[in-house]
Amino acid sequence: MNKKFYITTAIPYVNAAPHLGFVLEVVQADTIARYHRLFDEDVYFLAGTDENALKNVQAAEEEGITTQKLVDRNAKKFFQLKKALNLSYDDFIRTTEKRHIKGVQALWQACKKEDIYKKKYQGLYCLGCEAFYTKKDLVDGKCPEHKKELEMVEEENYFFRLSKYQTSIIQIIEEGKLKIIPESRKNEILAFVKSGLKDFSISRSKKRTKGWGIPVPGDPSQIIYVWFDALANYLTALNWDKNDKLYQKYWPADLHVIGKGIIRFHAIYWPAILKSAGILLPKQEFVHGYVTVEGEKISKSRGNVIDPFELVNKYGTDAVRYYLLREIPPFKDSDFSLRRFKELYNADLANGLGNFIQRTLTLAKKYFNSRVPEIDQDPDSHPLRINPKIHNWKKTWKDVDKFLPQYRFNEALESIWKFIKEVDKYIDQNKPWELAKKDKKEFNWVLYGLLDSIHQLAWQIYPFMQNTARQIAKRLKIKKLLVKNPLNKDSWTNIESGIKIKTEKPLFPRIN
Repeated sequence: MNKKFYITTAIPYVNAAPHLGFVLEVVQADTIARYHRLFDEDVYFLAGTDENALKNVQAAEEEGITTQKLVDRNAKKFFQLKKALNLSYDDFIRTTEKRHIKGVQALWQACKKEDIYKKKYQGLYCLGCEAFYTKKDLVDGKCPEHKKELEMVEEENYFFRLSKYQTSIIQIIEEGKLKIIPESRKNEILAFVKSGLKDFSISRSKKRTKGWGIPVPGDPSQIIYVWFDALANYLTALNWDKNDKLYQKYWPADLHVIGKGIIRFHAIYWPAILKSAGILLPKQEFVHGYVTVEGEKISKSRGNVIDPFELVNKYGTDAVRYYLLREIPPFKDSDFSLRRFKELYNADLANGLGNFIQRTLTLAKKYFNSRVPEIDQDPDSHPLRINPKIHNWKKTWKDVDKFLPQYRFNEALESIWKFIKEVDKYIDQNKPWELAKKDKKEFNWVLYGLLDSIHQLAWQIYPFMQNTARQIAKRLKIKKLLVKNPLNKDSWTNIESGIKIKTEKPLFPRIN
């Protein structure tokens, strides 16, 4: 039986259309999922939308439409990211679905009875975060995440006895039972937990939520708190309440991919709820930073939203994926710049990968009628494969296999592009266009190595840029890369002499 790997993204609010900040997360998760599939793992990749938030209600009111109409429209846009970004998720769950509603109510009832109690409460509430804050949490008297003043809210709600789980949460994080990456986020959470956990409200009045959301079992006057509701999607998508085969096969989650702003919900609330319900904990959480614009988090309220669909339509899916994975450090915030996007596109994609492929295929077309040349040497002895002075593709594979499991996408891509630069240097040094006139045997050897390098590059970029990898595979007839789920072990075979290849238009036309 293949090793299973269950990976999830966070589910975004649908009060507005998707922006580039969320796109970063789904592209990162998709890259991880594709990488694990290369090793023949049984991957289950989940995405979805969070539709039961009060902010969705308010957004609908501002537009003068029903909440259902708003969430239906925007959830469709989030689902359309799958095609626009070539995402490979296996399921897309909406929190307004019946399977989710029933599963959330079942999770509430599965929690220990003594862990849920009702009391009156007064506190500072941030609608953007859908969370209460204490005064010590505030920055300049405002929400640390949204930089807005908070509303004082007073009502009677159900509470979850989070304080009871303080010691066990510290233990599971320190012992690595719930691994948090990067280490800085782990330390941040441990410091917060050790400062003392307080019980938190897990319901809102039906009046304040305007009846939108999932009713508390046995108390229709209360609506389940959106974060208790949202976190449960990782279970409800597997039909856990029915003990479905999906749940039996894939739970616990192997990896939650989340943004830094929701780490407390995932690393504190979520394990406590699961422990109360007697459910196994997820294994790992990868916490990424934000895509910012002029140092500010992207948000509709700030008016700095960048439409991912426009970027894809203008520059292509893989150009957007490449920029996000190469230019945005995985664990830090980083600014998006259209100027930098164009620079990177021209330098790395048009002049780098694209130009190398085009000039090599053109040589094959001119001198070998678009066939891979015959050679009388062992392909494994080619300098682009074994020369210790060259950052060859064997070294690159080692880096990819080192950095991707650590979610260091940018470093993996840097190694791949370092190999491309070495190949360009190899071309300049060997001048194949001159060899073709004076040393046919050596010319065959040089060109074979270049074509074999393209073959390897196609495999190496597959998790990051599948469309481009497949286009290269079609040009070079790399059949094992064109199947539904290609396997890493097949990448190490050499390109075969005599194969008829295609020379088509450049993969990445320059941006003027």
